[in-house]
Amino acid sequence: MNVSHSGIGMTSQRTRMRMIERLRTQGIADEVVLSAMSTIPRHIFVEEALASRAYEDVALPINYGQTISSPWIVARMSELLRVNTNLEKVLEIGTGCGYQTAVLAKIAQKVYSVERIGSLLTRTRIRLQELQIRNIYLKHADGLLGLAEAGPFDGIIMTAVTTHVPISLLEQIVVGGRMIFPKGTQKQNLCVIERNPQGYNETVLEEVNFVPLLGGVVKK
Repeated sequence: MNVSHSGIGMTSQRTRMRMIERLRTQGIADEVVLSAMSTIPRHIFVEEALASRAYEDVALPINYGQTISSPWIVARMSELLRVNTNLEKVLEIGTGCGYQTAVLAKIAQKVYSVERIGSLLTRTRIRLQELQIRNIYLKHADGLLGLAEAGPFDGIIMTAVTTHVPISLLEQIVVGGRMIFPKGTQKQNLCVIERNPQGYNETVLEEVNFVPLLGGVVKK
């Protein structure tokens, strides 16, 4: 895949900066996150037929029943994960098309990302290699299991909705770290779980809409 593909004008830095200014008006205040998103060409992460919509504030389909989250969701989850602190090592559950992964790679020293759909991961791996992003480690596996061999992590981000988080996954967060994820069924909310010396605290935030997290046997 040629990373310069997609609609007329979509490679323009000006186009991305309009997206960044919109995110600021929507309440995103972390300039490190905004700077990261200003450098990443979102249009290469969507199908070419949808490239003209890449910088709109909408989720878009990416095949395999998955979506690329809206820019605001990506920014919001990244901001909540970072909380104005330096991140050494983070885990992403649900690599998808790799856009959130690429943003994380700009705000953390190391990013580990797990995806259960093998054919989707193969395409994403090629895309990220073409962007020459070197601090990402991808694995084809069940994200609900986490990645204990690489943990613990300063932060974990889940890009699909779940009804619960296994304790085995929470144990992969460092004390003082946090996990950002959508939780629910018909009604979904963005949630933050923070680990402290006494245990875990959960905060429920705004309503969101994500595709469901699929656990179990990984798909080829």
